[in-house]
Amino acid sequence: MALGADRSGSARHHRNGAFLRKACQCGFANAGSWCLMTTRSQSFECGNVSIEALVEGSGPLVVMIASLGRPAQDFDDLSRRVAAAGFTAACLQPRGIGKSVGPMLGISLADLAGDVALVVERLAGGPAVLVGHAFGQRVARMLATTRPDLVKGIVMLAAGGKVPVPQRAREALSGCFDPTLPDDAHIENVRYAFFAPGNDPAVWRSGWYPEVAQMQRAATVGLDRNGPNAAQSGGRRTASVEAWWAGGSAPLLVIQGLQDTVALPENGRLLKAEFGDRVRLTEIDRAGHALLPEQPELVATNVLAFLRRRHPLGN
Repeated sequence: MALGADRSGSARHHRNGAFLRKACQCGFANAGSWCLMTTRSQSFECGNVSIEALVEGSGPLVVMIASLGRPAQDFDDLSRRVAAAGFTAACLQPRGIGKSVGPMLGISLADLAGDVALVVERLAGGPAVLVGHAFGQRVARMLATTRPDLVKGIVMLAAGGKVPVPQRAREALSGCFDPTLPDDAHIENVRYAFFAPGNDPAVWRSGWYPEVAQMQRAATVGLDRNGPNAAQSGGRRTASVEAWWAGGSAPLLVIQGLQDTVALPENGRLLKAEFGDRVRLTEIDRAGHALLPEQPELVATNVLAFLRRRHPLGN
């Protein structure tokens, strides 16, 4: 089975068209009621780069950046909750997914941060809160470093970078993007790399983009001590993780799954120890690297609390 067919879900699982409608249950706002959200597909261009954002709601801007080789749709549930709470939620498709296009070779993490800056500037003209999942939180931290004027705060889901990734987890993560694997071997890699024991990995059976993951890994070659780039970089650190580790001076909410085998929880504890009151650390049990589909209620509760403190409505 080719990843680009069923596993990426390009025909069945990805939104298409300029305007999309979806029904959602808003029990967190009005118990038992249903609301109808409108998702707008908007593209933002600069030179040979065009970035698609799936936008919902109105209010202060919250920009969401997906995990390695994953689509914006991973944020479907969280973006709906954020929009219903009175914010504009913009979920970005990385280069190579949906309508997003741009050079895929010879680019840096700063270039990918520039893609986010493009959307923030066009949609808000001022600072936004960024929500980055796994690889996405690295991009968010880089933007906060290079363009602090555009970042009001960062929510970091599965924040890795300094603590070495165990060998078995590195292998499983790579296997998630291997189109030659049979289905049972593929889903076992997804389970090990992304899901805590007892959580169903089938919800992420599709949505894997090997070429996008390769581009993103290459953009950070040398940045990881022992991460998924190690084989490509020969273990060298030609650039330091310190280039983005601090995330500028923005307030940080770090949400870590206690069963995360890729971004080990010690990463969040290091951030808290290093930056003190600037970091709010939340550790969630029965959650791995995927986090979003594993504990959606707890993730949303913590994200919305951070938004209301750092990005209040009317500001």
